[in-house]
Amino acid sequence: MSKPVLYVFGGSVWSAALSICSAELFSEGGVEYQTINLMKGENFAPSFIRKNPNATLPTLEAEGQVYTSTAEVTSYLVKKASTKVKPANPEFIDILHADKLDPNFALFLFRDDEEHKAKSELGNGFLGGRQAALEEYSVHPEAEPHKSFYDGKIASNGEFLALYQGKAPKDEFFSQSYAHFNNIATFFKENLVSYLPLSGFIGGEIPDEDDYHLGAWLTRIAASLGAKNKDDAISAFEKGFKGPVPAPIVSYWRAWTERASWIKVYPELH
Repeated sequence: MSKPVLYVFGGSVWSAALSICSAELFSEGGVEYQTINLMKGENFAPSFIRKNPNATLPTLEAEGQVYTSTAEVTSYLVKKASTKVKPANPEFIDILHADKLDPNFALFLFRDDEEHKAKSELGNGFLGGRQAALEEYSVHPEAEPHKSFYDGKIASNGEFLALYQGKAPKDEFFSQSYAHFNNIATFFKENLVSYLPLSGFIGGEIPDEDDYHLGAWLTRIAASLGAKNKDDAISAFEKGFKGPVPAPIVSYWRAWTERASWIKVYPELH
């Protein structure tokens, strides 16, 4: 049987969840990795859209099937691994992947002009690369069956890019950013602890399927608050969310950041 092929990108939050999962459950070389550069919009190539019509990462090809959501990919690898861990709680996975807690928007939101300026290089670089790729790929003959996809993405990404370029009014986006930030802050400070043990992982002494998702989500939130490494994440949480970090979250963060899989996937936070 051929090895599963996992399509990932180093700066992708949900690719990181699968990279952690793979490092935890498979020996070196047990999963083949293919990098799709999101900064260059390679996920919008017609050849990739044929694999995953959503053009998202992670994507997995295995046993003649293609799995296109983070939950599907993680579930497949957990089921196939010789190392057995507790399967996911679907309710918890749905919560983490809900739009209101989207860790990607957390990275790119800005609530005022100062935050806009601080994130300008990141936003213009990422969104500009996507826009150029969308416009380039959309005129390929192979792109014709996906015309509605390209038209929609060119419009939506273009609107987001215009905000970063200062070419569109920002007041409504400020409000959306405040609302999203507050959703994440509320979940972090009030709800997350109900899923966590006092020490270790949701799965016990070793991470389980839920932990792969949460470990990546929490790391992205730390990065979105300005943390550069594992040691300044707690202070970034305290400053960003304006209060002490609940003890179970501190313990959970330390459990992950001492683990070889996390260290391998996160030479820097993203």
